[in-house]
Amino acid sequence: MIPRKGGVFMLQVAAYCRVSTDKEDQANSFEAQQRYFREYIQRQPDWELQGIYADEGFSGTSTNKRVEFNKMLHAAELGQIDLIVTKEVSRFTRNTVDALQITRELRRRGVGVLFLNDSLDTRTNDGELRLTIMSSFAQDESRRTSERSKWGQMRSMEKGVVFGGSLLGYDVIGGKMTVNPEGAEVVRLIFHKYLQERKGCSTIARELREAGILSSKGNCLWSSATVTKILKNEKYCGDLIQKKTYTPDFLTHEKKYNHGKEPLVELKDHHESIIERETWQAVQRELSRRNRATGCGGHGNRYPLSGKIRCGECGKSFSHRTKKRQDGSSYYRWCCFTATNEGLRRTDGTGNTIGCSVGRQIRDDIAMDLLRRSVSAVTLDKKTIISNLARIVESVLSSGEDSGEQELRRLELEFEKLQARNDTIHDRFFDESITKADYQRAKARCESEMNRVQEKIAAIKQRQMLNTDTQTLKPDIRAAITGIVSGRTADDDFYGHLLQQMTVYRDGRVEVALNLLPAKWVYVLDGLEKYRAKIGGHDASSVPMSVSRPFSSG
Repeated sequence: MIPRKGGVFMLQVAAYCRVSTDKEDQANSFEAQQRYFREYIQRQPDWELQGIYADEGFSGTSTNKRVEFNKMLHAAELGQIDLIVTKEVSRFTRNTVDALQITRELRRRGVGVLFLNDSLDTRTNDGELRLTIMSSFAQDESRRTSERSKWGQMRSMEKGVVFGGSLLGYDVIGGKMTVNPEGAEVVRLIFHKYLQERKGCSTIARELREAGILSSKGNCLWSSATVTKILKNEKYCGDLIQKKTYTPDFLTHEKKYNHGKEPLVELKDHHESIIERETWQAVQRELSRRNRATGCGGHGNRYPLSGKIRCGECGKSFSHRTKKRQDGSSYYRWCCFTATNEGLRRTDGTGNTIGCSVGRQIRDDIAMDLLRRSVSAVTLDKKTIISNLARIVESVLSSGEDSGEQELRRLELEFEKLQARNDTIHDRFFDESITKADYQRAKARCESEMNRVQEKIAAIKQRQMLNTDTQTLKPDIRAAITGIVSGRTADDDFYGHLLQQMTVYRDGRVEVALNLLPAKWVYVLDGLEKYRAKIGGHDASSVPMSVSRPFSSG
């Protein structure tokens, strides 16, 4: 509160409103609400307008995207606001949890919230209870509105109305798709290059960039992912599939990919095609064939070194590629993602610097060999490590030998007490000694506790079924640990977890950094390919590799 002349304290009052995006909705326009709140606050003798905060068009179910709302809360935190005035609970927030958390925090700071249409003031004793009821109604109304909206969208989709923006080759206006001739030519060019010229998506993307052809976003930043997405898009053969994403929670509005959670809306021959159906289907078969041939179809982080080899020139990750030899066999190699997709470093027609000139690749087997050598170079007391690990594992198994009978009896007794409490809750409700709302809350809490205890009982019984003979396992445990620590039985995944990062530089250096170790090992890449070719089928780890002798850098 700020003192006025004469020693009278004035409440600093802020007004909050969510305004309509509909230009015809004059009653809820910002100007109308601003005038309303200004006049209302001026009529109060000990109030002074601190400011009017208004968000346009954002949903009331979430406060994350409401800039003005969060600005108002920040001003309240700084002590600049004593009271917030808003029309109704649904304008403030429709999320019950948010409403309670926000008003409690404001009240803790001495700031009240007055909801005019609801005659609700959080400064009163029953304010929080009434707010809970009102916000619950608002949240449920929001849920029903969301369900009605989704139902309406589904019916519109079934009638062929397109939801979504324009894309390369098509303009979407008023829910209808019309061919954009200029973009359609680019689409046909991409399909021709892929199917007829047998070019890969990375090559096509590079050629489009070099030719200065604009994408649907109006730039030349083509990527292999963009080209692949175009080749897979069923819209280009005249079909329409909608509901590829869905919103599982009306409160968060977070979209997720629809993997069978909700039915898709599929319409064949919905609009004019750009690509003939036979051509589009041939491209889908070719995409599938190439993915099978290269083993790159959606592998994610299947390779131990995925995401851990970086380019020392541009900083981007190296990507996994398959290379064929003259004899028909193949091997794996890692290449700079930027260099593969954008070519050598240069300036494009719009003045942007693109590409990478690292000029280095590294074979997968050589990368793994360098990683193994780095791990082997670490000085360790392996005998002590093996003994300590074996002792830890054996003690864990020994601790699990307890059958848990005592804990099981305690839990079963606790479950019986919860069942008795649940019966009492039922009796009190039927005797009308508690309200329906109190009954539902108490019943939910009791059933939640019963489920928790039942899960613990089931876990103990499951453990009792596992008859673990620790003495029999001890030799096997020690043998397994010995193999891993010595590196005899450790697989590529094991070494992959030890690697923090491998960096390949333009001058041929390869820097290896292991997790939790300050030292780094640096190797010279030049000559490694030829050297590995000479040793043929021999185990390279048993042959001195003077050209890649590691040295530690602090």
